[in-house]
Amino acid sequence: MNCFIYKSLKKADLYLYLSQKDDFSSMPDELFKNFGQLAFVMELQLTPERKLAKEDASKVIASLKSKGFFIQMPPQIAPPALAQANNQLH
Repeated sequence: MNCFIYKSLKKADLYLYLSQKDDFSSMPDELFKNFGQLAFVMELQLTPERKLAKEDASKVIASLKSKGFFIQMPPQIAPPALAQANNQLH
C-alpha cells in the first residue's frame, strides 16, 4: 500500500500519513487545524512486515484503509486535544 507522509511545521515530530497524496478530506477539520502548515516528506510503500522508526506498519495500514489517514504523535507529551482525538481515532 502506498502512503504519503507529511510533517507539521507547527509542531515538531508530528506526522500525518495519508492514503492519497494531498487529499486531506478524510481528516476532521478540528484535527486538521491542529497540524498547522504541512510539508510533504515522502511517499512510502507499506507492507505489514515493513519496519517503521516509530510505528507499527500494520497499525498504520489499518488506519489508512479505514480512515484514510494516520497520525504519528511526537514522542513527548502531545497537546491534550490532539492526543485525545488521536486516541479516539486509532
